[in-house]
Amino acid sequence: MARNPIQFQRGLSLPAFLGCYGTEAQCRDAVFTMRWPDGFVCGKCGNTTYCTLTRGVFQCHHCHHQTSLTAGTIFQDTKLPLCTWFLAIYLLTQRKQSISALQLSRDLGVSYNTAWQLKHKILQVMYERCGCERLSGRIEIDDAYLGGERPGKRGRGVAGNVPFVAAVETTNDGRPRKAEFRRVSGFTRAAIEAYAKAAVAPASHIVSDGLNRFRVFDPPNYTHERIISGGGRASVENPTFNWVNTMLGNVKNAIVGNLHAVRSKHVPRYLAEYEYRFNRRFNLPAMIERFMYVALRTAPMPYRLLTMAESYA
Repeated sequence: MARNPIQFQRGLSLPAFLGCYGTEAQCRDAVFTMRWPDGFVCGKCGNTTYCTLTRGVFQCHHCHHQTSLTAGTIFQDTKLPLCTWFLAIYLLTQRKQSISALQLSRDLGVSYNTAWQLKHKILQVMYERCGCERLSGRIEIDDAYLGGERPGKRGRGVAGNVPFVAAVETTNDGRPRKAEFRRVSGFTRAAIEAYAKAAVAPASHIVSDGLNRFRVFDPPNYTHERIISGGGRASVENPTFNWVNTMLGNVKNAIVGNLHAVRSKHVPRYLAEYEYRFNRRFNLPAMIERFMYVALRTAPMPYRLLTMAESYA
C-alpha cells in the first residue's frame, strides 16, 4: 500500500530545529528578521534608521521612540529566553498530538505555572489566526459537544457540555482540505447565523444532518444538502459525513487524551490548536516561521486575560 505523502513527510527534525534556533542569538536574529523583514521600521514615525541601546532596546534616530524586540507582541514582558519559546512552539506544532502543560514543564525545565501560561499564549496565537479563516466549496458540517461533568452520560443534557460546530472542507476527489471547530453559545438560529457569517464563505455547498438550525445554510446564500440519517451508529457510519465524523473523533481524543480536565472557557483554544495543526499539515517544516510571523503580530496576552473566557458566536 502506498504511503500517504502528507502523513509521512519528513517534517522539521529536532537536530535541524536546534541548528536554526538552538541559541538565544539565533532566536533573536530570527525574531528581528520576521518582525522587520525589510529592516527596522519605527512604529511611531516610520523611520528606518536606529541605534541599539542596552538590553536589546532599539531607538529611532528621527523621533527617538524606543521599542524592544518583543514589545507589542505575544512575547511582550516575557522573562523566558526566546530559545525556550521557540522550543515550546516546536513541540506544539511539529507533533501530531498535543502535549499537556505538565509534560511541557518537564520538557522545558520550567514550573507548571510557567508552562501553562506559555502553552496558552501559543494557543492564543493559533486561536486568533484560525478566527481569520473561512471555509468554502463543499463543506460537511455537524453539531458537537465537548466536556460534561456527569460520567456515563453524553449529549445535550449534560451539565458543563461545551457546544461547538465542526466543519470540514473537502476537495473535488473527496479528501479533507481544511477543518474548522468553532465554539457557539448554543445551537440556536441566532448562534448558527453568527457562525455562518464569520466562518463560511457565501455560495458554499453545505452538507448537514437534519438539525433544524442548520437551515440558515439554505439558499440563496448557500446550497444546502440535508441528509436526515437519524441518531446513533447510523449517523456515525453514514459515508456522506465520513470526514466530519473522523475529525470529531480525532479532536475529542486529542483533547481528552492529553488533558486531565477541560475547563469550558479554554475550549476555543484547545479546538484551535488541533485546527491550526491540521490545516497546516501540508508543510510541517514551514510551521515555525509561519507561526512566528503571526505571533509577532498578535497583541500581548497577560495572565489575567488568559484566564478569561473567550468570546464566541
